[in-house]
Amino acid sequence: MARIAISKKVRFEVFKRDVFVCQYCGAHPPEAILHVDHIDPVVAGGSNDPDNLVTACDSCNQGKGARLLSAIPESLASKAARIAEAEEQLRGYQEIMRDRAARIEEEAWEIAEKLYPGAGERGFNSRDLLTIKKFIGRLGLFDTLEMADVALGKKPWGGTALFRYFCGCCWRSIRRLDGSEE
Repeated sequence: MARIAISKKVRFEVFKRDVFVCQYCGAHPPEAILHVDHIDPVVAGGSNDPDNLVTACDSCNQGKGARLLSAIPESLASKAARIAEAEEQLRGYQEIMRDRAARIEEEAWEIAEKLYPGAGERGFNSRDLLTIKKFIGRLGLFDTLEMADVALGKKPWGGTALFRYFCGCCWRSIRRLDGSEE
């Protein structure tokens, strides 16, 4: 494979990442001259990707030559472990957030059905459903259900007037919780 020069910018980023320390022996300037070494050598198909580059002092770089490493330098192994852990945490977080979104969706439909029986079969305004979800997020399911009961019990109305009154009840409750209304 033909060798492609490593840009000065990439070299500097590798040095910064490795804190200007040889990842093989720990040598650092001014005692050592640093180079950027390919973990997988170019002759073996190694690229100039920063994950294939490591900071090495002149002695270690010359001593390694074009041989493959039998073990990844510890700093890269640690980086790989951190990335794997971060990915696992992200997957866990995303699963929790998907479960939360599904729960809130189900709860919003429960309130929509309470306000407008049959809404699930006939359909329901998506903007109004989003509003209900926001109220559930701020008040919780039971307080939002209570506001639906208040709206339904106030007057024998329906349609947009019922929904506006329900929203007003929810906002009043939110202001009370926030301490803006006493």
